Parts: sequence; structure tokens; C-alpha cells
Amino acid sequence: MSDGRLPVRRRWIGWTVGVLLSLLLIAIGWVCIRGIGAVNDLQQVAKGASQLKSSIAAGDLEGAKPLAKSIAHNAESARNLTSDPVWHAFGALPWIGPNFSAVSEIAEIADDVSADALTPLLDVAAGFDLASLGFAGGAIDLAPFAEIAGPLGTADTALSTAQLQARRIDADATLPPLADAIRTTRSSVTEAATVVGSLHGAAVLLPPMLGGEGPRNYVLAMQNNAELRSSGGIIGSIALLHAEGGRITLQSQASTRDFPPLDAALPLSDSTIALFEDRPGRYLQNITSIPDFSEAGAAIAARWEGRFGGTVDGVIAVDAVVAKHLMAATGDLTFGPFTATSENVTDILLSEIYAAVPDPAVQDEIFAQAAGALFGAALSGGDPRALIGALATSAEEGRIRIWSVHEDEEAVLAGSALGGTIPTDSVDATSVGVLMNDTTGGKMDFYTRASISTSVGSCQGTPTTQVRVTWTNTAPADAATSLPPYVTADGFYGVPAGTVRTLIAVYGPEGATPSHIDRDGAEEGVQTAMIGDRSAVQHEVSLAPGESTTITVEFQGTGAGERLTDVRHTPLIHTPDTTREPLRCAS
Repeated sequence: MSDGRLPVRRRWIGWTVGVLLSLLLIAIGWVCIRGIGAVNDLQQVAKGASQLKSSIAAGDLEGAKPLAKSIAHNAESARNLTSDPVWHAFGALPWIGPNFSAVSEIAEIADDVSADALTPLLDVAAGFDLASLGFAGGAIDLAPFAEIAGPLGTADTALSTAQLQARRIDADATLPPLADAIRTTRSSVTEAATVVGSLHGAAVLLPPMLGGEGPRNYVLAMQNNAELRSSGGIIGSIALLHAEGGRITLQSQASTRDFPPLDAALPLSDSTIALFEDRPGRYLQNITSIPDFSEAGAAIAARWEGRFGGTVDGVIAVDAVVAKHLMAATGDLTFGPFTATSENVTDILLSEIYAAVPDPAVQDEIFAQAAGALFGAALSGGDPRALIGALATSAEEGRIRIWSVHEDEEAVLAGSALGGTIPTDSVDATSVGVLMNDTTGGKMDFYTRASISTSVGSCQGTPTTQVRVTWTNTAPADAATSLPPYVTADGFYGVPAGTVRTLIAVYGPEGATPSHIDRDGAEEGVQTAMIGDRSAVQHEVSLAPGESTTITVEFQGTGAGERLTDVRHTPLIHTPDTTREPLRCAS
């Protein structure tokens, strides 16, 4: 006869379930309460950051200090609230887990940036005149840079780490409001990392490079993106800059007409020859086809020294879009028959000039006038902070590349965006690249557009990185007759007027090899090369007005698959749309 009590085993199960449910309810309540507090703290961080940015821009450093202290307090609080074992356990759950992990990572980023970047930056601001950035009477005072290099280096390291961490967060796996916050955080950290990285590089490199330890000479190569080359465009004009004691002067200017083709090509790397034969070693205009600017810069210096003599300490290559960014700080400029603004200067330099001025020799003169006017305006006018911002934006877009003959300086440059070198992959991240080189012989790339997507995952059980490039000719249907012959090349190189012919090279992660290559779903012959430890494949593409084509390359093996994938590409007039898409295996 039963006494009404449950068997021991059933009572044990009931107690266990009850305890677990109680713990779960307590845990849910715990993370909810702490989550509300963390979100409130992060909202205060965002609000304080906006106020801090305004205070620093206004030069109110006294007002900035309490704001920075408040940001640090809230960031630390948010990190503490989202770093306990219970919170991390919820981060491991399916579906909702990525939201908890994302909040925790944003809080960690905010705390690290506040502690390791914000404080050093405020120390720099307190001891350095942000209103002038060292500019005085057309020269730059080099002395303060030695004092700010250390704090800027600390901040640069912290922001670079935060940038990588922010990019690792999968915004698409979180709820929409949180996804927007992640993207905003990522954008803000990237902007700060770019500016601070540029300032740190400047603090380290400017004193010696601007003649603080003796006079220097630099070749300035101006690239024309209307005729694409790997690093931006064909060299349209070239000049010599002299730097001494922080003062920069324009010594002389030259045209590509001053550099006839060489009978014997300059020495070139095997990868350059495999992609472009020896043309970059014989024609000045083609040197910027070389994928790695450490090789291209040395070749440009050799051509200048061979033509004009003297000693070149370095080479600076910029493209026409840099003028747009700089003129936002310097104001309007007049050269030749044109009055240019930041809104129309690229249209003038890359398109309108060919219709208004048919004579190539006169075009060269106007390009030289434009370069001289912009150079003079940048050194003598405009807000220095706006100029630094314009240069930082140009560097982020890959539109400024610098090579130095001095090995210690080149080592610093090669590790930055300014070096224009082929990047090195890491355990966490890899790079892929797309290089465009025009073979039309005209200036038709004013009308080209590109989009690039990457996909990572596994195909047939093998780690795979897929790169897809879509290339479009947007020229008008009557381009053959409506555009100047100098723009279309008028069939001189065997390309029908109005058609664009382009070499498009795609390189993959270090160690990976191409497993599938197609163009619009069909296989065709390609050139292949090794760029360091990277496999590259190159298509020759011809597009009539209005036509488009898509190239797909899959890379498999070491280096491919589930890692953060950065896309490097030739700087175009119109920056390509770059997206990450779900992997759909083509092979």
C-alpha cells in the first residue's frame, strides 16, 4: 500500500529539474539586469564620444578631460557587466548567443579604446597645437613630432587591435538594432584607426623624410585613373620635390614625353614579367602596373635619375582623386581654361580636358599647372587638420603610395597602407586582391565600374575562398563617335572605338591555389603568376558600351576558408562596391 510519496528516483529527477529551472530563471534575470546596465553604459559611451569629438574639434581640451573620464568609467562598467561566466554561457547558445557575444565584444572594444587609445591621444592634444599641426610660414616644425610619436604609437596599436576585433563580429547574426550598432562601431573605429595610424606614421617618418637630418629629393608621380594601372593609373605627369628643414619646394616638372622607351628594360620581378612582360621596365607610363609599389617606386626613381641625374631619396605616387579630397580643404583652383572645385575636379582632369583641349602637349601643360596649383595651395592654405583628414582618407583608399630608398623608412612604409606593398596574411585574417590594367590605349576607364564580392567556407570539404569581380563599361552607345579619339584610342591598339579592353588579375590568400576559374560561367584561357606566395590569374576582357562581365575565381587549400578576408584593389575613380556573400560553390 502506497504512502503517497514518490519513489526516490522520481523525487531526485523532480528536484534536479526544479533546481535547473530555478538556476535558468536566475541566470536569465541576471543577464537581463546586467544587459540593461551594459546597454545603458554603452549608450553613454556613444553620447560621450560624440561630445568629446566636438570638444576636441573646438580646441576645448579642458572640457574634453571630464568627458574622457566619463567615457572610461562607462566603458569599464559595460565590460565588467558582460564578462562574467553566466554572460559568456549565454553567448554559447544557438540563435541568441551571437547577440550576447556581440554586446560583450563591443564593451571590450570600448574599454580597450578608452584606456589604451583615448588617454594617449589626449596627452598628445595637450602638448601639440592641433590648430596648426606644426605648419608655419610654408614649413613644418619637425621638433614636436618626436614627442608625440610614442603616445601615438600606443594609440595606434590599440585602435588597430580594436579595428580587427570589430571586423570579426558577425553583424548579420545579430538582431537588427544591434547589427546597426555593430556597423556604427566598426565604422567609427576604422575611421579613428586610419587617422591615428596616419598621424603615427607621420610622426615617425616626417622628421627624416622632410629633411630634418639633411636635404631630401622625392619624385612625385601623378597617376591618371582614366587609364588604369595596378596602383591607380598611368603616370600622366612627374615632378621633383625638395625637402629641407621641414620646408618643401617644387623643384622641376616633366612630362612622360621626356622619358622615351628604353631599349633595354629595367630589371623586373618574375611576377611582373609573367603578368605584363617587360613593358613596365621600358615605358615610364607602365611602371605603375607593377603590383608591389616597393618594386615600382624603385623603378620610377631609376628612370628619373637616368634621365635627369641626381639622387632620389624616395617616390610618392598619387592619383587624381586625391585632388578632390585635398580641394575640400584648400578651396577652388584655376588652371588652364578651367576653374575647379572639389566636386568637379576629377571630371575635369579625367574627362572634360580631352574634349576641351585636343592637343596632348597642351594637356600636359595644364596637368602640370593643376599639380603646381594644388601643391602650392596645400602648403599655404586650408585648415591643416582638414588637410591631414584629406590625406588620411586618400591613404585609406590606397590613393597615396610612398617608397623610400632608406631601408629603415621603407620598413615602416611597407607595413602601412602608404607602402603599397602586397599584404602579409595572419592567423586571423587574409587578403585577396583585384588588379585592373587598361590595354585600350585611351582614357576609357572614366566610364568603367566594378563590384567585388568575397565568399568563404568549404567546397567538397576543402577550405575555400571565392572572389567574384563584375566589370562594366558604362560609356554611351555612340561612344565611338561622341567621345574624342584621344579618349577611345580610335582603334590604334586594335580595340574598336568605344570598347574597353582590360587586364583583370585576381590574387588569392597566401598558400591557396585556384581550384575553379570562370568568366560568365564559362572557362577561358588565363595568364597565371605567383605574386610572392599568392597565386594570381589574369583575364583579358573587352567590353563594348553597356556590356558587363563577371569573373569568378575559387582558391582552396592553406590560407583559404573561414577567416576574415580583406579585399585590396586598384583605386578606381568610383570606389567599387565590396561585399561579402554566402558561398555558392562553383566547382
